[in-house]
Amino acid sequence: MNCSLVNLALRGLLAAVFTLVPLSAWAQFDKQAWPAKTASPVLNLQDLQGRMWTSAALKGRVVVLNFWATWCAPCKEEMPTLQDLHDSPQPPVVIAVNVKEPKSRVQAFLNQRNLSLPVVLDERGDLARQWGVRVYPTTVLIAPDGQARWRVLGDLDWDGLQAEAWIKDLQRLR
Repeated sequence: MNCSLVNLALRGLLAAVFTLVPLSAWAQFDKQAWPAKTASPVLNLQDLQGRMWTSAALKGRVVVLNFWATWCAPCKEEMPTLQDLHDSPQPPVVIAVNVKEPKSRVQAFLNQRNLSLPVVLDERGDLARQWGVRVYPTTVLIAPDGQARWRVLGDLDWDGLQAEAWIKDLQRLR
């Protein structure tokens, strides 16, 4: 009798695991709150076109700071949606930070895909370390007060309803 109860419990557990595994496979991103009482690193960036992006200049704007690499398949999928977000009617500031790749490779990637959003090179990975990036892509959503609010690990459809709702929530904080 005990043996059959254990067997039944095991079957139930396995059924639950196999039911949940396919659901988790669909999850492409993980949205995490920025750690409480942790200040956002100061931004002082120059993009490939020579434009400067500083924390002071970005004050009052929602910022989408995306860390990526050309070898990263999810980054490649996500990049066109970041471009769409950048091109949207009331866009947040979208800055793509390429980590540890040569300028020539990054520029070729952007040219092949007709991408024109601001791109910053993080040649040594210092910026990624400051922002706690360990997974690509990682996107940090920064509120108009300059404080990071969320970190999104993995790729997301940035011109989709989910991202639109997050950005509108941040824009209301002005």
